[in-house]
Amino acid sequence: MASHHRLLRLAQVLDKTGLKRSQIYSYMKEEQFPKSIKIGPSSVAWLESEIDEWINQKLNNR
Repeated sequence: MASHHRLLRLAQVLDKTGLKRSQIYSYMKEEQFPKSIKIGPSSVAWLESEIDEWINQKLNNR
């Protein structure tokens, strides 16, 4: 059975997390945020499941 992976573009990740672009890249550098996936020569995306998991961790830690 194939699992369904939804990819989110940067604008969707910004909207979903409330973070700014610079914060996302800073967190990624510090390994505090899911890594992006290269989907084209100049395109990246994130796995929605990993973003949801990151949000849930933040909720659990508050």
